[in-house]
Amino acid sequence: MPKNFLNRAYSRALTKQHKIAVAGVAALGTAAIALSAVPGHADTVTTGAPAATAQVAAHTTLKNVKGTVTDQLATETVKLDTFAAQKKAADEAAAKQRAEAAAKKAAVDAAVKKAAQDRAAKAAASRSAQRIPMQPVAAKTYANNLDGWIRQALDIMKQHNIPGSYSGLHRNIMRESSGNPMAINNWDINAINGIPSKGLLQVIQPTFNTFHVPGTSSNIYDPVANITAAANYAAHRYGSIDNVNSAY
Repeated sequence: MPKNFLNRAYSRALTKQHKIAVAGVAALGTAAIALSAVPGHADTVTTGAPAATAQVAAHTTLKNVKGTVTDQLATETVKLDTFAAQKKAADEAAAKQRAEAAAKKAAVDAAVKKAAQDRAAKAAASRSAQRIPMQPVAAKTYANNLDGWIRQALDIMKQHNIPGSYSGLHRNIMRESSGNPMAINNWDINAINGIPSKGLLQVIQPTFNTFHVPGTSSNIYDPVANITAAANYAAHRYGSIDNVNSAY
């Protein structure tokens, strides 16, 4: 209950008590006037009955007024105490309702948060289950011999769309160098001109430089670099190293 309402109620109670007190005072004044109106000579006193009656009436009136005022004050005090108790009870009830509402909201928020966490956990678990574990792929290795060099060269040629087969490479290698990566021709026209043929497929340096395949060694004696450069040159000139059956 609002504080202003209590103040107005208390003000009205005091006003009412003031009116009762004024009424009491008026009654006392009336009684006093009645007493003073009684004659003071001996004859009047000797009669005795009217004066005694007036005194008893005045005493009774004062007693009744005093009792009425006291009862009214007590009643108003009880009302004020009742108002205060009602306001306190209303405040406590409102505070309890707010606490209950806050508790309900906190419970709802917690439930919503937990549901969101559960959905996120399920989604993560689903993604993890669907993800295919990646298996490490071991790097392909090649033997350090003619077979390994040819196979490695073929894989590189495939990446660069250079045609050629194992048999075509092997046949030309055996005719040109007998499989010796360090072979060099010091007697043909190229040698006379100062640019001898070198390596497994007997490639001169200008041809090697022009048809060198990216990612391979720049050393003309390197077996894989020599094979791929020669196969690249043969592809441009003859269509494929498989089409070469003699010196080129």
